[in-house]
Amino acid sequence: MKILGIETSCDDTAASVVDNGVRILSNIISSQSLMHERYGGIIPEISSREHLTSIIPVVNEALTEASITPDQLDAVSVTYGPGLAGSLLVGVNVAKGLALSWDKPLLGINHLEGHIYAGWLEGVFEKINTGFPLVCLIASGGHTEIVLMKGHLDYQILARTRDDAAGEAFDKVARVLGLGFPGGPEIEREAVGANLEMDPFPRPSVKGSLDFSFSGLKTAVVRRAESEGFYPQSQEIAPSSEQVREYSAAFQEAIVDCLVSRTISAVEQYGAKGILIGGGVAANSELKKMMHQMSRTPVIVPRPSLCTDNGAMIAAAAFHRLKELDVSQWDLDAIPNLSLT
Repeated sequence: MKILGIETSCDDTAASVVDNGVRILSNIISSQSLMHERYGGIIPEISSREHLTSIIPVVNEALTEASITPDQLDAVSVTYGPGLAGSLLVGVNVAKGLALSWDKPLLGINHLEGHIYAGWLEGVFEKINTGFPLVCLIASGGHTEIVLMKGHLDYQILARTRDDAAGEAFDKVARVLGLGFPGGPEIEREAVGANLEMDPFPRPSVKGSLDFSFSGLKTAVVRRAESEGFYPQSQEIAPSSEQVREYSAAFQEAIVDCLVSRTISAVEQYGAKGILIGGGVAANSELKKMMHQMSRTPVIVPRPSLCTDNGAMIAAAAFHRLKELDVSQWDLDAIPNLSLT
């Protein structure tokens, strides 16, 4: 069963052809990160315009790389939420047009569900050989959630962020330190080899809940940078390279500690048989290392390029939807605040 997956929820235009929800025949991604880097964050209007320019060439390249023609596809799938409204609309309307013209079923897929099903790509889940229920940590620039996956397509939200998402906090702290965008890879790179002699940053928690809160952690970084005189940034004072490394390592350690501890707690509370990590922050090496060290159950993590936004994860989720004949109607619309449950 060969499915075309289209993903345009944020700033990456992506399309992929996946066979039986596992085997990736193509996975094309056109990134806008260099364009948004000058602004230190994503500009929604620019993002949607770039999707308009890139989406048809990206889809054509995905079909060419997969050595497949439209008549050989079994379905067309697309992210319809959550995400940026303008970006989602581009993907949804193009997918509807392609499905209609090719006479193929259309499947609207939740972006978060896509990140979960990235764990099935390339047979990663099968190699781990675990079962349900799974605790899924989805951590990205726009989302930080813990989800109990009781079975295929069966979810319960256990925790979410009360304010900033983990990836968003990485981006904001990177700006404080004068680093580039996106902030996660920049901070991870600077943290390597740091001495970590500075006082640790706080680990914010929400009493009586597994929920996350990263706004206070971000503020703690800002206040310490202000006290040391290099924030707000000026030409006269800039953080030293050692300060940037120390701040990066201490902040990354705090974020990872929060993510891992809550996830492990969820496993213990709900008797999960494994942990699955998805989303751009899941590509962080320290997060993966600590999760493997702290967990008594198997940990499933896609390779880094499948943690970030891609079309293959959308096609993988669509495979399971199509098996249940859960297809979308032609009035499918973008839903920016779409919930997983």
